[in-house]
Amino acid sequence: MRITETTHQTDGRQWYVAYTLPRHEKAVADRLAYQNVETYLPLYSSVRTWNRRRVELQLPLFPGYVFVKVILHDRFRVLENPGIIRLVGTNGSATPVPEGEVEKLRSSLAIWKAEPYPFLAPGSQVRIKSGPFAGLQGRVIRRKGRLRLVASFDIIQRAILLDIDAAEAQLVS
Repeated sequence: MRITETTHQTDGRQWYVAYTLPRHEKAVADRLAYQNVETYLPLYSSVRTWNRRRVELQLPLFPGYVFVKVILHDRFRVLENPGIIRLVGTNGSATPVPEGEVEKLRSSLAIWKAEPYPFLAPGSQVRIKSGPFAGLQGRVIRRKGRLRLVASFDIIQRAILLDIDAAEAQLVS
């Protein structure tokens, strides 16, 4: 994990999420750290094979995003960096990450391994990968611990509600 620590004080700084160009996360984090902007770029290990060699890489856990801790009126100092597109938010304004969320993420990743996983939001169309319903497609209706999936049988115009593990589902493109 790349972490740039500065003194922790209540100076109005909050965590925001910077949206970056593809594969620019590490360079953006390094440039901002050089400018004394506190950043957090959670990484995970991934083994890839190239030319019959196994290489372990450190890749961003959230591709395309870097956490930055700034005062909102200093956002232009962040946005002027090459590789940053915008700060994530709604209605054209940056939205701060809820208090303590970055610290929770940081402390949990110090204990457990993590890797990216497709976001399965309610309404997502998924296909079950394994088990007795392998190949069945359905729509996610709730995500709380386990997925709640509605699988429709069009030929008889009936549907069933399944509780499945998220690992058993994959997004349908």
